[in-house]
Amino acid sequence: MTALDFGDRGIRRTHRTLAASLALAFTLAALQPAGAAEPAPVKVVVFDFELDDRSAGGGIIAQDAADGEHLKAATEEARRLLSAAGRYSIVEAGSAAGEVLAAGGIRHCNGCEGPLAARLGADRSMAGIITRVTRTEYTLQILIRDTRTGELVSNDFTGLRMGANYSWPRGVRWLMNKSILSAQRAE
Repeated sequence: MTALDFGDRGIRRTHRTLAASLALAFTLAALQPAGAAEPAPVKVVVFDFELDDRSAGGGIIAQDAADGEHLKAATEEARRLLSAAGRYSIVEAGSAAGEVLAAGGIRHCNGCEGPLAARLGADRSMAGIITRVTRTEYTLQILIRDTRTGELVSNDFTGLRMGANYSWPRGVRWLMNKSILSAQRAE
């Protein structure tokens, strides 16, 4: 037997050992249970966003149809972004929306949206308040409440100030992406 023969055997032995190790690793991997299942989506009731008109004309000029359309678009933008995030399931507010209005709206009902959303089977409630400072300036606040405890999970605010009512959905998108959804991704 020459030194070359011994080297070939050593290489073959190394290859057989490597092949057996790989076979064992693949077998063990196949026997491992699948990874943890994805968590169930968080059920959220998104209440219609409200307008708090504090502009000089707020007490004189009533909310008009354009304001209503842009509030609706802002609410729908929040729902769309939550749905697109993949972690949320939207629960329709139904008659609970009327109860919030009857209580004076989100600003005056002392967190009533949480228990109302819980009654609908939701884990969270979301409400938005757009405050008109002037006809071309506004602020936006989005409140997310845990329906079991009633505690605020998130109270995000932006002072985006340029644009009129047509820019409210854009403000919602900015706040959702920069704060609310980015915080959820970090968890």
